[in-house]
Amino acid sequence: MRLARRLKWDWLDTDNEVERRAGRTIKEIFATDGEATFRQLERDVIADLVTRDRLVLSTGGGAILNADSRRDLRAAGPVVWLMASVQTIGSRILQDASTISRRPNLTATGGIAEIREVLNIREPLYRECATIVVNTEGLKLTEVVAKVLEELPANLLQESHS
Repeated sequence: MRLARRLKWDWLDTDNEVERRAGRTIKEIFATDGEATFRQLERDVIADLVTRDRLVLSTGGGAILNADSRRDLRAAGPVVWLMASVQTIGSRILQDASTISRRPNLTATGGIAEIREVLNIREPLYRECATIVVNTEGLKLTEVVAKVLEELPANLLQESHS
């Protein structure tokens, strides 16, 4: 959201949009219809939103599991991967009050073991999809935004100020 504000662009979160369109939380979608249904809803939202100009789109970590979504995100580009260690991700999840009510566990293990397991699957896909990689370890949000802005192509920065 802060990056979008700095660019003077719109901001949307795909998880929020899936929940808005479905009228249910992600956790409820997983519980009643399963992960495949959620992933299709997520895919539909991404396909719809990547057509918009001047939009910073935040996706859930599993959005890159769909090859069509990876292709569409890259075509809309640039794609920013905000990296962090397993421990940092775990800490951030615990600090996010909405996580428990909105998100299901993705594996039977949960916790740090789940994060490690999921990252092992997703990291190659993040690498494939990302055009900008920012290691967020130990950085404040303002520092992360500054690093992303440094990496954005100059033409995008010029468009944001015109």
